[in-house]
Amino acid sequence: MTPEQIVTELKALLDDGKVLDDPENLDHYGRDWTKMHAPKPVAVVFPRSTEQVQALVRFANEHRVALVPSGGRTGLSAGAVATNGEVVVAFDYMNQVLDFSPSDRTVHCQAGVITEQLQQFAEDNDLHYPVDFASAGSSQLGGNLSTNAGGIKVIRYGMSRDWVAGLTVVTGKGDVLHLNRDLEKNNTGYDLRHLFIGAEGTLGFITEATMKLTRQPDHLTVLVLGLNDLTNTMDVLQTFQKQIDLTAYEFFSHEAMQHVQTHGSVQAPFETEAPYYALLEFEAVSDQVMDDAMTLFEQCMENGWVMDGVISQSETQAHNLWQLRERISESIAPRTPYKNDISVIVSKVPEFLREIDDVVTHHYPDFEIIWFGHIGDGNLHLNILKPEDMSKDDFFGKCQQVNKWVFEIVERYGGSVSAEHGVGLIKKDYLTYTRSPEEIAYLRGIKQVFDPNGIMNPGKVFDLD
Repeated sequence: MTPEQIVTELKALLDDGKVLDDPENLDHYGRDWTKMHAPKPVAVVFPRSTEQVQALVRFANEHRVALVPSGGRTGLSAGAVATNGEVVVAFDYMNQVLDFSPSDRTVHCQAGVITEQLQQFAEDNDLHYPVDFASAGSSQLGGNLSTNAGGIKVIRYGMSRDWVAGLTVVTGKGDVLHLNRDLEKNNTGYDLRHLFIGAEGTLGFITEATMKLTRQPDHLTVLVLGLNDLTNTMDVLQTFQKQIDLTAYEFFSHEAMQHVQTHGSVQAPFETEAPYYALLEFEAVSDQVMDDAMTLFEQCMENGWVMDGVISQSETQAHNLWQLRERISESIAPRTPYKNDISVIVSKVPEFLREIDDVVTHHYPDFEIIWFGHIGDGNLHLNILKPEDMSKDDFFGKCQQVNKWVFEIVERYGGSVSAEHGVGLIKKDYLTYTRSPEEIAYLRGIKQVFDPNGIMNPGKVFDLD
């Protein structure tokens, strides 16, 4: 079919939907936050229901037209980039909360619901949806689940998959499956939910999800500590976890904080300058918990692990301290950062991070490296900033060599080349650093079962050949 014929057929298929094919919208909806691949879709469609998604998939199978899912387009691995004449399926119109069960503490949503919308719905009903990250104001639930998004509260609440009670999906064959039916206990063979969570739309599209909610946290308190050395991150974590259940444990380098301060009106937490900082969050539900926190802080100071620290005395102060961590990405964005999202088991983090930092700074001493991440669950974000006098193409070319060195270290430590951002196009060439050839063969076999014609987000995660 010609592009014109495809657009005509799609408009007839989605009589109450929207089909766009103008250059501006093709460029907008055909990309995500990555800047390494030029979008070239043939059309963008906006279904309103699972039935319309099913009709689209059946049309795509009949005419061998590839489909690429598009949510909030906040991805960092080019998992939602359409580069080769695909039809982009945007879930912006599928943004309704369909049902709510206070007794089950579940909410049934369409895939286009914004993460922050779900969080607010839970709060309005005196409950809490705990999966949280910087893009919560624009990312969509379907995209979160398709990449198994994590974020800043994983140490306490886990990943997105831990909050899924049930899914409705349209497979690559065009079948509609209702997975798990929201049951807490359902021991009837393979749990297919977890194949679609993290699959990046390569097996089919998630159209609806029932998400579990929990109680609202109580008196969240933030403690920011200046650390003497990188290894002290583990000393502090182990000390606090013996007595306090942390809801977050983040870290960032002094260089990262400097960018935040330069970018906006965020003050340093204290006068003492430290090479690294840890941000701890916990529920101060009683005076005893606060007393315990202060005792542990003093213990860390006495052991020489911590140089200085500050603890929030109000919600406003807690929010302001969080800005030191949450504004890092936006503060370095003008420098065209090359981002890497990697992980190892928590105990190996300091040694792992230092080895990578040494390799990159040795080979590229003029590159500025910004470290931050969810260190409490072993997830590190390596950001290399482009020198102002270097072209983007030259910079990204040199970063490809950085990737090789970094991922060789990841492999040696038994880590992951993608902790929470997915594989997409950017990481697929490096999948073998984390997955064995046998595993990848099984992944391809699963893809063949659910998407025999290869129309669902082709070329992402791995190639079929």
